[in-house]
Amino acid sequence: MIIKTPGRIHTKGASSMQLDLLRREITIKLVYYGPPFSGKTTNLQALESLVAPEIRGPLLSVDTKDDRTILFDLLPVQIEAGRGVQIRLKLYTVPGQVIHRATRALILQGVDGVAFIADSQRTQLQANRASFLDLRANLKERGVDPTSIPMVIQFNKRDLPNIISDEEIDALALKSPEPIHKAIATQGEGVRETLYTLFELTWKKLNMQHQIEERLEIEQNQVLSSIAKILGPFKGEPPKGGLGHASSRASGQ
Repeated sequence: MIIKTPGRIHTKGASSMQLDLLRREITIKLVYYGPPFSGKTTNLQALESLVAPEIRGPLLSVDTKDDRTILFDLLPVQIEAGRGVQIRLKLYTVPGQVIHRATRALILQGVDGVAFIADSQRTQLQANRASFLDLRANLKERGVDPTSIPMVIQFNKRDLPNIISDEEIDALALKSPEPIHKAIATQGEGVRETLYTLFELTWKKLNMQHQIEERLEIEQNQVLSSIAKILGPFKGEPPKGGLGHASSRASGQ
């Protein structure tokens, strides 16, 4: 459902995208999801270091008062996309612990795209699968088809021992539609590519639904070039696939 006010368009329901035609501003919400300690916060910390301070806010972390568990992180980024168009990205993480399911569900409300951060260690494959199923369940409970949400999967911690091999990840990548990136988030590797790919998928879907480029008289290549400029150029095409169809097999290895 689209709600229109003078000069503004914002969606109600699955997406929280807001389009202000008068100010030529678009607000997009992207969520980093995954099991505990998979590297969700580390991805945002790396992005905070990569993106120039003048176009981003500080990384905000909100934790509980009792056990200091991080409930969520928020990193706001503003992109000048040309022709006076400003894109405001709100990058969130969710808590991975089982007891914080309600918080994860709340943060998913109005999500435009999801980066699922998986842990490459073999001992964490079951945790990856459980978190992915939790993501799908949370979306379904809100009446959202999980296959309709733009999603990218990142296999993080590629520098640790006892991890699933590149060949195993490449095999997974052939079996389902989500793009996969390999990463070492503590070193910034794969972080740019993960966000770029997720933004590209999300932008294309939102534009198809709401004709953003036509309304703002802007071209897709201008938008994608703008985010590539602040992140560093995206090199090559990511392999296709992900946990959507292959998670059961991965967790059984």
